[in-house]
Amino acid sequence: MSSDLFSADFKAAPYWWDGVPRPDLPASDPPQQVDVVIIGSGYTGLQAALQIARGGRSTVVLDAEAAGFGCSTRNGGQISTSIKPGLAELTRRHGEAKAVAIHQEGRRSLTWLGEFVREEGIDCDFGVVGRFHAAHSPGQYEELARTVANQPKGLEVACHIVPRAEQHSEIGSDLYHGGAIFAEHASIDPARYHQGLLERVLAAGAQLVPFCPATAIARTGQGFRVETPRGTIAARDVVIATNGYTGPLTGWMRRRVIPIGSYVIATEALDPALVDRLIPRNRIVSDTRKVVYYYRASPDRRRILFGGRVSLSETDPRRSGPKLHADLAGIFPELARTRISHSWCGFVAYTFDELAHIGRHDGMYYAMGYCGSGVGMASYLGMRLGQQVLGLAEGATAFDDLPFQTRPFYSGNPWFLAPSVLFYRWRDRLTR
Repeated sequence: MSSDLFSADFKAAPYWWDGVPRPDLPASDPPQQVDVVIIGSGYTGLQAALQIARGGRSTVVLDAEAAGFGCSTRNGGQISTSIKPGLAELTRRHGEAKAVAIHQEGRRSLTWLGEFVREEGIDCDFGVVGRFHAAHSPGQYEELARTVANQPKGLEVACHIVPRAEQHSEIGSDLYHGGAIFAEHASIDPARYHQGLLERVLAAGAQLVPFCPATAIARTGQGFRVETPRGTIAARDVVIATNGYTGPLTGWMRRRVIPIGSYVIATEALDPALVDRLIPRNRIVSDTRKVVYYYRASPDRRRILFGGRVSLSETDPRRSGPKLHADLAGIFPELARTRISHSWCGFVAYTFDELAHIGRHDGMYYAMGYCGSGVGMASYLGMRLGQQVLGLAEGATAFDDLPFQTRPFYSGNPWFLAPSVLFYRWRDRLTR
């Protein structure tokens, strides 16, 4: 693919890092003894750390990379109610009461994050802008219309249908066949949110040690011994907050999450009038494909940020960028000659039941598996996880006793991902 697609100042790094580079924390060794060691400095780990440190327990957060290097600062900045399986499917699996409780947790995660950002005064462009969920076929539009008209009693959300004849009021594209507006979905600058969260964690007295991976964890009579290249830490409790970056250190958890690269591009700066025409109401946008696209205007409304899965296996963002650009131009032909200023990838974690999971295994606390909806749910479950470490009753969630599934012979390498993507793309094309 021609290098002309890339701008002169192209970066193979997240657009968000332009405004918020990875934190330059002072070099330090981890403490020799601490109440709680948290492994992972994304939303899950930092929200847990904030609860635990404010609860009076000494806390250290370890990360193999810079603080927030993973998907917490690499996502598209979209926030939903986070639950993928429908009520009927969850009722079949777990019974009606549990299914309703899970969906209520998803709703709660969205509301809670907005309240948290406001109460903490974090300047991160958080806004309840609403989502336009576009139908990629007439049949999918009819399915959306039925879903909106027949919401389960007690689980209704603010939403309405937009027919194709009126969709230009929401999106400047003729590709889709109408869609639905989910009015309470929100957008955020994920890196600025992470930075604000990090600042509050440090102010609460927790220590964050970047570039210091945990290399081994062993049970002791008093708790745990955590080995790092810069020393050994004795801790009463350990929290695993690695999500899509879960590795062999915690093999049981690694066998239960499926790391999937999610690829994103940012366009070069555009004429604001063009952005106003393409995304006139500043919505976040997704569509009904199983291999989904998600996109939005940047907070300053000068660029389009466009993400999705465009390769069968993980690849370099310089290769994924042109593929995403071609799909973007298919939706907005006006952008066919627009250059790419940023292209990047972050790893999300799916689970075999498409639900997030929180709990304890072998004495270690964990929360992970947000299935691509991690801004809200990772924050919310990280907070609840911190409460669980403190032994607080309010830390209980509807996810606590869900079986965390794996599959025979699965060890953390998703060999089945390529055929799955091919199948779902084929099914998306056949959907009428």
